Amino acid sequence: MSFKSAIILYTNSALVDKMVMLFDRSNLPSNILEIVFATSQQVIVAKELINYIVDNKGEISKTEMSLFATKLHEGKYEAVLSDGQYKGKKVKLSYNKRQFYDRILTPMKAMGLVEYDLYKKTYRISKKFSDDLMKIGLMWKKQLSKMGVK
Repeated sequence: MSFKSAIILYTNSALVDKMVMLFDRSNLPSNILEIVFATSQQVIVAKELINYIVDNKGEISKTEMSLFATKLHEGKYEAVLSDGQYKGKKVKLSYNKRQFYDRILTPMKAMGLVEYDLYKKTYRISKKFSDDLMKIGLMWKKQLSKMGVK
């Protein structure tokens, strides 16, 4: 039995304020979202959200985010999928609006994949995730150095 890449997110719980990401470094998928999200449906929705933001010059308003979530909720969001069983086919996606905010957008904001500007009230793609992973790597090296490991 092989270890599957997964992420366990506990961002909405009042009791837990951390996120845990588990992955098998020898079986990393080519798409980062497959590491970050546990299900293929979440990966598809997250990828479509990123595409939607990019198609809107890298930034969307709070209202546009709500419209995106509503289209998903109503099953009216159409996309041409780039991976999987329906690759290259135009499909209508459906995803619960509340679950979209809880399981897709909130974790993406918490991890630094997407950021929200409080003043402009807009969402945009962020590079903070990459920066934070570098910090985590440096923290690990520093910890090893303290323990005398070279």
